[in-house]
Amino acid sequence: MVPLLADENFNHRILRGLRLRLPELDCLLVQDTEAYQQDDPQVLDWAARHHRIVLTHELNTMTKYAYERLDATQPLSGVIVIPKSLAIGTAIEELATLLYCSTPEEFSSRIIHIPL
Repeated sequence: MVPLLADENFNHRILRGLRLRLPELDCLLVQDTEAYQQDDPQVLDWAARHHRIVLTHELNTMTKYAYERLDATQPLSGVIVIPKSLAIGTAIEELATLLYCSTPEEFSSRIIHIPL
């Protein structure tokens, strides 16, 4: 299963639904790591060092720093961006499909926007 890191403001209802769909889900909350209350660049750095793909709703800031990492040829485990306006059921369904059908390597150096 793809190891994930849920950003500080990520919707926990999506995570609960995702865990029901994928019981083997490997997802840490940023609140449970040293990256808690750090700026986005530090969260991305922590995720890269621990080989975790970041789940976020932060379309502007998180993606900006992710692209900066890529431009600087720094490692990026991957980022999955889900707009807050997306229906929770749709977010769960799309995420579950993406995670079930993918390997961690497929996310490396990528920023994926859901809906696909």
